[in-house]
Amino acid sequence: MESAIGLFNTELIKPQRPWKTLSDVELATAEYVDWYSHRRLHGEIEHIPPAEYENNHYLTTTKPQVTSNN
Repeated sequence: MESAIGLFNTELIKPQRPWKTLSDVELATAEYVDWYSHRRLHGEIEHIPPAEYENNHYLTTTKPQVTSNN
C-alpha cells in the first residue's frame, strides 16, 4: 500500500500543488483512481487495464448457476 500511496503522491498530488480547495483534491483523486483502475495499461497483466483483467478472470473462473424452469 505504501507503494501505491507514494505513486499517487508523485503522479498527482505533488505536481499539481498548491491545491485551492479540498474539493479539488477529491475530484482529482476520483479521476486518478478511475484512470488507475480502468484505463491504465498494466505491463504485468497483458497490457490491459486492471479492471478488465479482473473481469476476464471472473468470466473464466466462475461457473454459471443452474436455474430451474418451473
